[in-house]
Amino acid sequence: MGPNPFLGVIFHWIGGFASATNFIPFRGIKRWSWEIYWLIQGIAAWLFAPIVLASLLVPHLFTILHNAPSKSLGYAILFGALWGVGGLTFGLAIRYLGIALGYAIALGLCTVFGTLIPPIYNGQMGAIAHERSGQYILLGILVCVIAVAVNGMAGLSKEKEITPEEKAEAGERDFSFVKGITIAVLAGFMSSFFAFGLSAGAPIAELAKAELLAQHKSDLWQNLPVLVVVLWGGFITNFVWTAILILKNHSGGQFLGEPGRNPMRAAAPSGDTLADFNPLDMGPDFSLRLSGGTLVRNYIFAAMAGVIWYFQFFFYSMGQTKMGKYDFSSWTLHMASIIIFATLWGLALKEWRGTSARTKGLVAIGLALLIGSTIIVGYGNYLQAAVTAVKTAAQ
Repeated sequence: MGPNPFLGVIFHWIGGFASATNFIPFRGIKRWSWEIYWLIQGIAAWLFAPIVLASLLVPHLFTILHNAPSKSLGYAILFGALWGVGGLTFGLAIRYLGIALGYAIALGLCTVFGTLIPPIYNGQMGAIAHERSGQYILLGILVCVIAVAVNGMAGLSKEKEITPEEKAEAGERDFSFVKGITIAVLAGFMSSFFAFGLSAGAPIAELAKAELLAQHKSDLWQNLPVLVVVLWGGFITNFVWTAILILKNHSGGQFLGEPGRNPMRAAAPSGDTLADFNPLDMGPDFSLRLSGGTLVRNYIFAAMAGVIWYFQFFFYSMGQTKMGKYDFSSWTLHMASIIIFATLWGLALKEWRGTSARTKGLVAIGLALLIGSTIIVGYGNYLQAAVTAVKTAAQ
């Protein structure tokens, strides 16, 4: 199966929707501390879902991993662990900036680093800049960066306009632009290491592709084993940090029903009750322990968030196989798609309620620019695929 940039863009959009949606189930979790539900979603996202789906779709998965070059495995895990730091800080960026702005700033920076550094490191940038298709791709990246800047302007404007009560109603009781932007910069830089991990795992993908073709299966799944390895690294970082927090905060009992505080909860506290406290969530013995039903739902929501999160890279891996020679641009398409759908979620959840027409206009402009950036990058890949097809036919 050859390149198909149009189909690749569609896959990236689906992956972007999955990524932007994964935080929504967190809003249904009651009385669990951050480290508890983050670890549960991490087990689902970085261990369970990648291994299960890769095992189902790629023949002899563990044989492929066993035969992969040790250097490729090592670097993929290392870069995954560094990306894990970005994942940890990304959650805090969302907490302090909200879904729309947090995604826009952190992922905008992640877009630039993750898209441009791999081809620069591999010595491809000169050729890219001198080809018409490559110039379109670089233009699309520039438009994406401009869109991020516009979203940043919208965030600054928002902070000046809405009241603390309106922030709380939108689930942003902890909104802080300065604190959030600082964390978002770190999150964006560290999160870009995921792209490096995928690049380091290219030899693993080649082994998987050969096995898939030998079994007369689609090579669309060739990158799934790479995801397994990179996400091992991400899980290590997140497991270590959440374990430290669990020990420090003595929150391990929450796995069995002890209550904690959930900073991602959307509902504002009311009356004299504790923040996020609802007596109906407690057990029938009127203790402070969560009821059995609430505890089960917490596990389900956390695991659901993890599986939804994984599907962003499931579709990313499919989209990357369709982008052709300049598949590094997949990172821009993926990040821009995430920001687009995060912005739409932010509008749906009324994160911009109470802001002026100017601020909402900035949000609309940023959204339009992001959509435009994916179209431009997709067109650049289409041009390159057309050139490749002509050269192939002439041979």
